[in-house]
Amino acid sequence: MKHVFEALIAGVLQTLQADEQFTLGYSAEQSQFVRFNHAKVRQAGEVSQASAQLRLIRDGRQAEQQVTLSGDAQLDQQRLITALEQLRQTVPLLAIDPYLRLDESAWHSHSQHEQPLPELSEVLALLEREAGDLDLVGIYAAGPICRGFASSFGAIGWHQANSFNFDWSLFHENAEAVKANYAGQHWSADDFTARLRLAREQLGFLGRPAVTLKPGSYRAYLAPAAMDEIAGMLCWGGFSAQALATGNSALQRLYNGDAQLHPMVSFSEQVSGSLSPAFSDEGSPRLDVPLIQQGKALQQLVSARSAAEFALLANGADSYESPCALSLAPGSLPSEQILERLDTGLYISNLWYLNYSDLPAARMTGLTRFATFWVEHGEIQGPVSTMRFDDSLYSLLGSQLEELTREREMILSTSTYGQRSTGSSHLPGALVKGLTLTL
Repeated sequence: MKHVFEALIAGVLQTLQADEQFTLGYSAEQSQFVRFNHAKVRQAGEVSQASAQLRLIRDGRQAEQQVTLSGDAQLDQQRLITALEQLRQTVPLLAIDPYLRLDESAWHSHSQHEQPLPELSEVLALLEREAGDLDLVGIYAAGPICRGFASSFGAIGWHQANSFNFDWSLFHENAEAVKANYAGQHWSADDFTARLRLAREQLGFLGRPAVTLKPGSYRAYLAPAAMDEIAGMLCWGGFSAQALATGNSALQRLYNGDAQLHPMVSFSEQVSGSLSPAFSDEGSPRLDVPLIQQGKALQQLVSARSAAEFALLANGADSYESPCALSLAPGSLPSEQILERLDTGLYISNLWYLNYSDLPAARMTGLTRFATFWVEHGEIQGPVSTMRFDDSLYSLLGSQLEELTREREMILSTSTYGQRSTGSSHLPGALVKGLTLTL
């Protein structure tokens, strides 16, 4: 697909006028999708799609248009030329953009990872062997994802990587469920089998009588999938330069120096080695950015526009200034000792429907769901009825944090809205001394 992108760049350059600049973004995928119900294939298909985002800049004004590509080189070139002509008519009608900042460096970035993906027959055989007798519902998606960027200043970036993402739930006959996921760029039949077997084991516990808890504070273990929901909330402007400058960040107190997290908490934007491209949608090289170090705020995510508006130094953040590859440093708790160290309390596999109940206090609320268990003396007693929690990040990852797991889980975004996402998180589980359940 790279040669297709290069041909598009050449076509735009040939028709560009002397007083114009352009940027060209490119997105493409060739994805295999399989939907399962009762562990059987119910729907299977392939998606091959590509699009280009053309932006025209002249005299401090800019306009952009997205073009769906057909795969026919001549037709796609003509579509881009037509889009360019339409943008030429639009740009003079617009006001000068006071925060328009272009990266005029001729940077080059090339990343192409083509690790072999498993044959679908191998996935199906493992699924039949390990879960063929279960009510498994899920979606499997796999294939290459491509991203490209070019500008009239000579910058050019290319990113291509193979990945897979299997997201599923196992349903008990009592309608309770265990949710699980296996995703990445390096397929391991052993790891996939281990994940299926763990889900099956948890499914067995769902058949025990449900435990109903009263509102209060409980010792708890938050699995990486539950931590991913919390981290996802932080990505809603938590590290954004614009949100911090306008007082709309949940981490305002942290970045102001009025609060801190536990010293073992270190978050970073870890683009290198992730599924995300090493360049932003605005046309700047992406950097690995240490966001929180040893519980204290360090850097924020700064896009080119925020840099211009608030007199900051841009660091390659996308326009929405949300982490694309959020990483939380591991702790020292071995996974095999989780139940022993928890002793008595909640084992929370997933959290659900999170939102902020008090944004300035970084207080979140949500529901426990999908295999939350009550544990006594290191032994699972039974599932816990769905309950609502309401607690502050400064408590969960601050005063109440006891330990983070030594092992971390790479969690790829399951979003396929418009196209498969390249977002990810790399997270450990967390053992906390107290999690507040409200009802």
